[in-house]
Amino acid sequence: MILSLVGALFIVLGLFSGGVLVASPFGVGNLTPSLMLWVLFPLFSLLGYAMFFAGVRSGGGRRLSFAVSVLLLGLATASAVGLVMSAASVVALAGSSLPLWYVLVVAGVLGAVGVGSHQSSTIEA
Repeated sequence: MILSLVGALFIVLGLFSGGVLVASPFGVGNLTPSLMLWVLFPLFSLLGYAMFFAGVRSGGGRRLSFAVSVLLLGLATASAVGLVMSAASVVALAGSSLPLWYVLVVAGVLGAVGVGSHQSSTIEA
């Protein structure tokens, strides 16, 4: 139980780190992510996921796994939209686009693997 709660908190912290990385190039809230957030985003997302499922005892964890995967894909999509809007000069970035590219790749891969694993397990042969 405790392991699942700590894992869930790490997942939230990982998603928050990714959200800050996505928001920072747009100057939202004067956020300036340090190198630590670049490391913590994938680390907390993966570590939290592993800890949560190591501590879960019921089938309810499957829904959380899918929800986390969808949230990661949402971060990847927000990054992609930001990159396109910036490239089309619809919005001006307050900083580098590198955080958007980083979140696009990391969240896109983690989210796609998570969603894909749920879909493949529901397919009957």
